[in-house]
Amino acid sequence: MKIVAVFLLSASLLFAMEYYSKLEPYDSFVVKSSVSGKVLFTNEEVEGKYLNKKTKIVEIDNSVDKIELAQTKNKLKVLDSMLNIQQKNYNRLYKISSKSAFEKDNQKIQVLNLESTKSDLIINIANLEDTIKNKVLWEDKIYIYNINVKKGDYVTPGTLLYESKDLSKAKLEIYIPISDYDSISNKTIYLDGKKSDLKIDKIYKVADSKHISSYKVEIIVPNPKTFSRLVKIEFK
Repeated sequence: MKIVAVFLLSASLLFAMEYYSKLEPYDSFVVKSSVSGKVLFTNEEVEGKYLNKKTKIVEIDNSVDKIELAQTKNKLKVLDSMLNIQQKNYNRLYKISSKSAFEKDNQKIQVLNLESTKSDLIINIANLEDTIKNKVLWEDKIYIYNINVKKGDYVTPGTLLYESKDLSKAKLEIYIPISDYDSISNKTIYLDGKKSDLKIDKIYKVADSKHISSYKVEIIVPNPKTFSRLVKIEFK
């Protein structure tokens, strides 16, 4: 009976060092719109493909924003001229001893009001430039998983535009018993029975919310050939 007990214990320990995980892309990205507008273009040809060069994915109408930007820049030029005139008037008024402090203060207030308006216009220009930039989305060196909008759709901030994935490396996630943490960290990793030189990339030393007696472990696999396949992981 003792021999059987020892054998069962050894088998249990061996099994505890064997795990299975799906080989997934290292990172996934969900791209949502930060602006509102009508979709003018979606590059459906790149859906499900890896991009080797900078490619436009989605374009949202920015024609009104461009007009507003041009007009706002014109307003800024006019305001600069007005501010220059009012500043010169204040400088002349300040030197005239016969002018009251009230008159001088009023002229100074005009200058300050124009400077405040100028600051608002500069902020508005920056916001418009950012909006225009965010209405044309480009990607490079990434896998386009799917595109969620079509030409003619109207999007608002928060609308899902597309999803992409980093295929430069892959990630395996497993959950190990907390009691195995000390022994597992120094062992050699075998994938599908083959010895590897991989190391544990991360161990989350806080028990997982679902696997309450386990730590989550991440193993990074460089240059994977395939994804979404089940991989047997052993620590020996």
